[in-house]
Amino acid sequence: MAKSGKPSPKTRPQSAVGSQQQRAAAPTPAKDWLERPSLPATDPSLRKVFWGLAALGLVILVALSFGSGINADDKFQVDYSQKLVNYYGTFGKDTSALNIPDGNMHLYGGFFETVTGFANKGLGYQPSNIGYHNIRHASSAVLGWVAMLCAALFASLVGGQRAGIITLIIMLVSPRFVGDSLMNPKDIPFAAGYIMAIYNMVAVLDRMPNPSRWNLVGLAVGLGIALGIRAGGLLSFGILGMFVGLHFLLKNGGLKAFSNGQSLKKYALVTLGVAAIGYVFALLFWPYALQAPFKNPFVALSKFSDLEVKIRVLFEGVNMMSDKTPWNYALKWIVYTIPLAALVGFVGGIVLLPRMLRRLNPLWVILAFFAAIFPVFYVIYKNSVIHDGWRHLTFAYPPLVVCAALFWNELVNIFSEKKYGQWAVYGALGLLSADAAAFIAMNPKMPYVYFNPIVGGTAGAYGKFETDYWGISTRQGIEWLESQGILKPEMPEMVVIATNMYYSTKQLTAKYGDKVKVKYLKWEKRCDDAWDYGLYPTRFLDGSTLQKGMWPPDNAVHIVKAGDTPILAVLKDNGRNCALGIAATKLSDWPGAIERFKAEIANVPDNEVAWVNLAQAYLNNDQLEEAKAAAEKTIGICPDDAQANNLIGLYWLNKKDATKAKAQFELSIKKETSNPGAWYYLGLIARSQGDQQTALNNLMKAIQIAPNFKPAYELSAQIYESMGDAARAQQFRAALGQMK
Repeated sequence: MAKSGKPSPKTRPQSAVGSQQQRAAAPTPAKDWLERPSLPATDPSLRKVFWGLAALGLVILVALSFGSGINADDKFQVDYSQKLVNYYGTFGKDTSALNIPDGNMHLYGGFFETVTGFANKGLGYQPSNIGYHNIRHASSAVLGWVAMLCAALFASLVGGQRAGIITLIIMLVSPRFVGDSLMNPKDIPFAAGYIMAIYNMVAVLDRMPNPSRWNLVGLAVGLGIALGIRAGGLLSFGILGMFVGLHFLLKNGGLKAFSNGQSLKKYALVTLGVAAIGYVFALLFWPYALQAPFKNPFVALSKFSDLEVKIRVLFEGVNMMSDKTPWNYALKWIVYTIPLAALVGFVGGIVLLPRMLRRLNPLWVILAFFAAIFPVFYVIYKNSVIHDGWRHLTFAYPPLVVCAALFWNELVNIFSEKKYGQWAVYGALGLLSADAAAFIAMNPKMPYVYFNPIVGGTAGAYGKFETDYWGISTRQGIEWLESQGILKPEMPEMVVIATNMYYSTKQLTAKYGDKVKVKYLKWEKRCDDAWDYGLYPTRFLDGSTLQKGMWPPDNAVHIVKAGDTPILAVLKDNGRNCALGIAATKLSDWPGAIERFKAEIANVPDNEVAWVNLAQAYLNNDQLEEAKAAAEKTIGICPDDAQANNLIGLYWLNKKDATKAKAQFELSIKKETSNPGAWYYLGLIARSQGDQQTALNNLMKAIQIAPNFKPAYELSAQIYESMGDAARAQQFRAALGQMK
């Protein structure tokens, strides 16, 4: 064991190592804040465990990647990849990659898409080939492994090789990170670049003034990969500047350091050199940034907050828009979905932080916590729009695990003189990792849907949080159809598949040619067209419906599950009565629609789409009581159904009970604020009660939600005419005329 004196630069270890014999005794305070006792020499057995575990992890990740489904975002990613290949393949003559309005992909770096795009081109794969996606998934898995390895190497540098081994273990039993590594072409490569830059920065500074060339290269490549994935990679450059500056000052006596010209020059050359190389590396894979190297990356960074897609998400059982989520949205997702070993370790690391700052290099301990905490804090501070759980913050997870591993390592050190105490620590680490490890083993094709025991596992989160938000379970649904002989090369007739995950379903059935037709139909619009089978995950379903156990519906012939939790339903349409009922509705054939919807309900009693459209048909056929009963049946299945709630309000309007109608429409808006019909009818009621201003206010809300909602314009014009404001009335009629 090293003594507590200040080590000389020549004898300071050149790589991070640890030992089971490492002791917990606090050292004598060193004069230099950065100087801490050298870590024990490398234990050969631990070194073998470390690299053996790392190699095993690589094999497992790549193997699992071949069974993963296709990420829904690949609709944009694959298109961008092909445009990038065309751009570089024509030496910039094909400029389609410079501006891609659909998804704004040109604002993202193209490192992953360029590399995998040319790999697929070289192998002759097209997006309709499963091999094309296998290349992408395997590449993502490799980068996920790189992130794990760099996190472990970082932990080894700070706390010794045992800390690195613990980091590897926790990373490999992290279902969310493992699951994303199998098919996430944005967040995983970005995380790999982020932690690669951090690890190599520490290694470079730890060896100043003679850093390893490999670490310099690793630092530049890490910076380049991070920025070469998304503009947020500029954060890595900021961290580099911040901690290089701190290291320079602390290493050279504070402000007196600036008088040390030789040291200042060395730090400046290293920092500016690797930053410049990393920046150029990123630009080489990013055509949009190449057009204005010192402007466009910052333009992309500034535009992301404005261009962030706002979608409907499920959070704590409530469906809401992603720009309306509470401040703790990401924080709760992290707490509920990381392994308990990581969560307990991170919290414990905060508790033991003073001890770790005394025993270890405090600058690197601070860096680990900063790299994990700052991104989450910044998202909360900026009230950023995020969705799909905390995937946008995936890059903060590897440093979080480093912090957790340092805690577990310190616990072992605390019990260094008590063998049973150490085994108790290892036992606790194992127990807190077991649930997550078991989930990966039992759900190898989609481990990313994991929730930890705090929220009751995936079963406890069902109906409260999104599960398969990328719809990768469609692959398992298709594989089931194949196993049943429903999909096969020699199919005698065409099979029509409806789904709200069109891209993945289309690619996975492309091998059947025109024997399979895929139709994009939202869940609530699944009766708008005819089909044979439907593939629907829980994405975008009402949380209340899921919690009430009203899904999967009665026409589900197969259910893809994670444990006992339904993830995707394979539906079979018998008779196509619901689609025929919708067709009759469009023709205003109310008796025909009623007949068809009743036939559908006889087959599928919990089809809320059939029930609500039956209610509409009854109302239009002047069968008020039947309409109310059908609407109430819809609400029994789907309490937040906007149309059903509005229909009950219309029932009371037809009954001349404005008070009950108003209360119902207000309830409807409470359940779904973006409900233009409810706002319109509240405007109608307010007008009938002589409150013209309230009526206009409600109508404006309807128009803001649905700019082409013609009845709101017509009623607004009538109100302004009755108020003698012909000019305003004309404005609304002119707007109405432009819509015709």
